[in-house]
Amino acid sequence: MNFFTADICDEHHKNVQVLSHNYKSYGGIEKCRGAIATIKLNDENSDLITMLKEPGRGRIAVVDVGATYYAVVGENLMKFALENNWKGILINGYVRDTHITTTVPVGLWALGTCSRKSHDKQAGQRGIEISFGGVVFREGEHILADHDGIIIIHKELLDS
Repeated sequence: MNFFTADICDEHHKNVQVLSHNYKSYGGIEKCRGAIATIKLNDENSDLITMLKEPGRGRIAVVDVGATYYAVVGENLMKFALENNWKGILINGYVRDTHITTTVPVGLWALGTCSRKSHDKQAGQRGIEISFGGVVFREGEHILADHDGIIIIHKELLDS
Protein backbone atom coordinates (compact mmCIF):
# COMPACT_ATOMS: atom_id res chain seq x y z
CA MET A 1 0.00 0.00 0.00
CA ASN A 2 1.54 3.13 -1.27
CA PHE A 3 0.12 5.87 0.95
CA PHE A 4 0.73 7.67 4.21
CA THR A 5 -2.17 9.33 6.01
CA ALA A 6 0.05 12.26 7.05
CA ASP A 7 0.93 13.01 3.40
CA ILE A 8 -2.73 12.83 2.35
CA CYS A 9 -3.70 15.17 5.19
CA ASP A 10 -1.03 17.63 4.06
CA GLU A 11 -2.14 17.50 0.43
CA HIS A 12 -5.91 17.56 1.05
CA HIS A 13 -6.10 19.28 4.44
CA LYS A 14 -9.48 20.94 3.75
CA ASN A 15 -11.12 17.73 2.49
CA VAL A 16 -9.94 15.10 4.96
CA GLN A 17 -11.65 14.05 8.18
CA VAL A 18 -9.40 12.63 10.91
CA LEU A 19 -10.84 10.12 13.36
CA SER A 20 -10.29 10.73 17.08
CA HIS A 21 -7.22 9.17 18.66
CA ASN A 22 -9.47 7.06 20.94
CA TYR A 23 -9.60 4.11 18.48
CA LYS A 24 -6.95 1.42 18.87
CA SER A 25 -5.82 -1.32 16.50
CA TYR A 26 -6.78 -4.92 17.37
CA GLY A 27 -6.44 -6.50 13.92
CA GLY A 28 -3.67 -8.32 12.12
CA ILE A 29 -2.93 -5.35 9.86
CA GLU A 30 -2.77 -1.69 10.73
CA LYS A 31 -2.36 -0.20 7.26
CA CYS A 32 -5.24 -0.54 4.84
CA ARG A 33 -7.70 1.36 2.71
CA GLY A 34 -11.19 0.71 1.42
CA ALA A 35 -14.63 2.09 0.69
CA ILE A 36 -16.94 2.57 3.66
CA ALA A 37 -19.94 0.30 4.31
CA THR A 38 -21.95 1.52 7.34
CA ILE A 39 -24.07 -0.31 9.88
CA LYS A 40 -25.69 0.93 13.09
CA LEU A 41 -26.39 -1.79 15.64
CA ASN A 42 -28.70 -1.85 18.64
CA ASP A 43 -26.92 -3.91 21.32
CA GLU A 44 -26.48 -7.04 19.19
CA ASN A 45 -24.29 -8.05 16.25
CA SER A 46 -26.30 -10.55 14.16
CA ASP A 47 -26.82 -7.97 11.38
CA LEU A 48 -23.06 -7.40 11.30
CA ILE A 49 -22.52 -11.17 11.02
CA THR A 50 -24.85 -11.20 8.00
CA MET A 51 -22.98 -8.24 6.49
CA LEU A 52 -19.54 -9.82 6.95
CA LYS A 53 -20.71 -13.06 5.32
CA GLU A 54 -21.47 -11.08 2.15
CA PRO A 55 -18.76 -10.18 -0.39
CA GLY A 56 -16.72 -7.35 1.09
CA ARG A 57 -15.08 -6.33 -2.19
CA GLY A 58 -12.24 -4.69 -0.26
CA ARG A 59 -14.51 -2.45 1.81
CA ILE A 60 -14.22 -1.44 5.44
CA ALA A 61 -17.24 -2.00 7.70
CA VAL A 62 -17.94 1.02 9.92
CA VAL A 63 -20.00 -0.11 12.90
CA ASP A 64 -21.74 2.20 15.37
CA VAL A 65 -23.05 0.73 18.63
CA GLY A 66 -22.97 4.00 20.53
CA ALA A 67 -19.88 2.92 22.49
CA THR A 68 -22.01 0.48 24.52
CA TYR A 69 -19.74 -1.63 26.71
CA TYR A 70 -19.95 -5.09 25.19
CA ALA A 71 -17.92 -6.86 22.51
CA VAL A 72 -19.17 -6.53 18.94
CA VAL A 73 -16.38 -8.39 17.13
CA GLY A 74 -14.23 -11.34 18.12
CA GLU A 75 -12.34 -14.11 16.38
CA ASN A 76 -15.34 -15.54 14.47
CA LEU A 77 -16.38 -12.25 12.85
CA MET A 78 -12.76 -11.53 11.91
CA LYS A 79 -12.63 -14.90 10.16
CA PHE A 80 -15.84 -14.05 8.24
CA ALA A 81 -14.29 -10.73 7.24
CA LEU A 82 -11.15 -12.43 5.96
CA GLU A 83 -13.02 -15.17 4.08
CA ASN A 84 -15.27 -12.63 2.33
CA ASN A 85 -12.66 -10.02 1.35
CA TRP A 86 -13.37 -7.25 3.88
CA LYS A 87 -10.27 -5.10 4.43
CA GLY A 88 -11.24 -3.93 7.89
CA ILE A 89 -13.78 -3.21 10.61
CA LEU A 90 -13.96 0.07 12.52
CA ILE A 91 -16.19 -0.06 15.61
CA ASN A 92 -17.56 2.66 17.85
CA GLY A 93 -17.54 0.03 20.55
CA TYR A 94 -15.48 -2.87 21.85
CA VAL A 95 -13.91 -6.18 20.78
CA ARG A 96 -12.77 -9.43 22.37
CA ASP A 97 -10.60 -12.47 21.52
CA THR A 98 -7.74 -10.08 20.76
CA HIS A 99 -5.19 -12.86 21.16
CA ILE A 100 -6.69 -14.19 17.89
CA THR A 101 -7.92 -11.00 16.16
CA THR A 102 -4.36 -9.63 16.06
CA THR A 103 -3.32 -12.65 13.96
CA VAL A 104 -6.05 -12.27 11.28
CA PRO A 105 -4.86 -10.12 8.33
CA VAL A 106 -7.84 -7.74 8.50
CA GLY A 107 -7.82 -4.27 10.03
CA LEU A 108 -9.77 -3.92 13.28
CA TRP A 109 -10.12 -0.73 15.31
CA ALA A 110 -12.23 -0.16 18.42
CA LEU A 111 -12.39 1.82 21.65
CA GLY A 112 -11.08 -1.10 23.71
CA THR A 113 -11.82 -4.63 24.83
CA CYS A 114 -14.68 -6.25 26.73
CA SER A 115 -15.14 -9.95 27.53
CA ARG A 116 -18.93 -10.03 27.31
CA LYS A 117 -21.21 -9.84 24.28
CA SER A 118 -24.84 -8.81 24.00
CA HIS A 119 -27.55 -11.43 23.60
CA ASP A 120 -30.47 -9.06 22.98
CA LYS A 121 -31.58 -9.52 19.36
CA GLN A 122 -32.54 -6.20 17.79
CA ALA A 123 -32.44 -5.13 14.16
CA GLY A 124 -29.74 -2.77 12.94
CA GLN A 125 -29.63 -0.33 10.03
CA ARG A 126 -27.27 -0.53 7.07
CA GLY A 127 -26.13 2.02 4.52
CA ILE A 128 -26.94 5.07 6.63
CA GLU A 129 -24.83 8.09 7.51
CA ILE A 130 -23.30 7.67 10.97
CA SER A 131 -21.12 9.89 13.08
CA PHE A 132 -18.61 9.20 15.86
CA GLY A 133 -15.04 10.01 16.77
CA GLY A 134 -15.41 13.53 15.38
CA VAL A 135 -16.19 12.46 11.80
CA VAL A 136 -19.17 11.59 9.59
CA PHE A 137 -19.10 8.27 7.71
CA ARG A 138 -20.94 7.90 4.41
CA GLU A 139 -21.22 4.88 2.15
CA GLY A 140 -18.70 4.99 -0.66
CA GLU A 141 -16.24 7.43 0.94
CA HIS A 142 -12.87 5.91 1.72
CA ILE A 143 -11.03 5.11 4.92
CA LEU A 144 -7.27 5.04 4.97
CA ALA A 145 -5.48 3.79 8.07
CA ASP A 146 -1.84 3.52 9.04
CA HIS A 147 0.38 3.95 12.12
CA ASP A 148 -0.39 7.68 12.27
CA GLY A 149 -4.17 7.39 12.31
CA ILE A 150 -7.40 6.87 10.42
CA ILE A 151 -8.70 9.35 7.87
CA ILE A 152 -11.82 9.64 5.71
CA ILE A 153 -11.71 11.14 2.22
CA HIS A 154 -13.62 11.01 -1.08
CA LYS A 155 -12.08 8.53 -3.53
CA GLU A 156 -12.07 11.13 -6.33
CA LEU A 157 -9.53 13.19 -4.37
CA LEU A 158 -7.24 10.18 -4.03
CA ASP A 159 -7.37 9.53 -7.76
CA SER A 160 -6.56 13.13 -8.75
